[in-house]
Amino acid sequence: MIRRNDYREIVALAAPLAGIQLAQVASTTVDLAMMGLLGIEAVAAGGLALLLYNQVRTMCVGMVTGVGNLVAGAVGQGEKRTGTGELDEPARAEVRGYVRAALAVATLTAVAGALALCGLGLALAWLGQEPVVRDLARPIIWALAPGLIPMLWLNVLRQYAVGMRRAGSLLRVTLLSVGVNAGLNALFVLGWCGLPKLGLAGIGLSTTLVQLWTCAVYLATVRRDPVLGELLSLRAWRADRTTMRRITTVGTPISLTYGAEAAVTSVATLLLGGLGPAALAASNIVNQLAYIVYQVNIGLSQGASILVSRTVGQGEWVRVRGIARRTFTLGFGFMTVVGGCYVLFPDAVLLPFLGSHRADTSVLATASTLLWFAIAQQYCKGSQNVCIGLLRGIGNTVGGLRNTLIGYFLVGVPAMMLFGYGLDWRAPGIWLGLCLGFGATAALVWRSFLRGLRAPSPAAVPV
Repeated sequence: MIRRNDYREIVALAAPLAGIQLAQVASTTVDLAMMGLLGIEAVAAGGLALLLYNQVRTMCVGMVTGVGNLVAGAVGQGEKRTGTGELDEPARAEVRGYVRAALAVATLTAVAGALALCGLGLALAWLGQEPVVRDLARPIIWALAPGLIPMLWLNVLRQYAVGMRRAGSLLRVTLLSVGVNAGLNALFVLGWCGLPKLGLAGIGLSTTLVQLWTCAVYLATVRRDPVLGELLSLRAWRADRTTMRRITTVGTPISLTYGAEAAVTSVATLLLGGLGPAALAASNIVNQLAYIVYQVNIGLSQGASILVSRTVGQGEWVRVRGIARRTFTLGFGFMTVVGGCYVLFPDAVLLPFLGSHRADTSVLATASTLLWFAIAQQYCKGSQNVCIGLLRGIGNTVGGLRNTLIGYFLVGVPAMMLFGYGLDWRAPGIWLGLCLGFGATAALVWRSFLRGLRAPSPAAVPV
């Protein structure tokens, strides 16, 4: 029997996280709208650059995502030992060690990610992209790469706060960053205050500077927090290597899982790029809309995952299934409302991204068709993300990786190629393949989660 306040617990954790995700995607939405002022080719190239950046960024974030679960598990075990809801000294020391080690892992991972992103920029000619697209995409990629370092530091602080169930303060900082990003875009892209117009490169530079600013501001906020500041330890150079290995062991499957998810979307984008700039631009626009909805599911997934880890740490396995059920109820309710808006007001959601090219009927017609597939995709993709979070909450990160590899690359990618090119259904066919890949993954991960509930390991450690 689940406690009646579980809805409240899920929302309390998920709402700030979803808000953070939505605020972050608001910045990229502003970026995409700004690209529309530069032309359809800029939308295609800039959208491709942002997608590749998200591919690398997502994998880097995956390396430290498990830190929130590790902290939550340590907190749950500490609360169980004291029986008062307070942490004992071993739990406090464990949390400090996780933060130090996570910062060290984050720094190494971010440097490797920046180098990988630059390599992808150089490889665009080998990935089948048209010359105009790759020439426009490379400058923004170069400008985005350095921002991975402060971005990953910020995510360590975020996971620490989430694990301690005090994520709300980051929401305020992230909301402010949206305005900062818009202002910097105006400076660097439109050439305000006498600055040169940098075009797409200006959007990348804005993003990097916003990441640096957000990290600095949030660090100051965490230091002032009476709970977070007490346990915060920034001495990454003193990180315990065993703890670093544990974070890496936990984070690698998560990173590869996130990477597989981003990769299948990247494959779809590359396939769409082969259909021409109009199809790619239309897909980028619709993908951004679906990405907005996805952020709520990410918040629900992470919130439920943290709640499950803490619940398992307290030894209350019986509550886990109810947490899962209520998380899906919240997610499906939100997605249904948004899907209804897509059906009723398609032009209202598409036209803001077309800029001065609203008269381009081919882009608008393709995007209008893809909106229907976006509705299906948000259920499939959202479900699989929630399932992966729940599976991570009960201590299983490898199962999520295994199932995503099967769903994405044995179902999704072949389906995209078959429907998009083999049957010549073009952009709608590629999106249909995406939906099938996400749907298959959701079913596989949910099965693994149910199996984990039926036979939980008594030695399972929440991650």
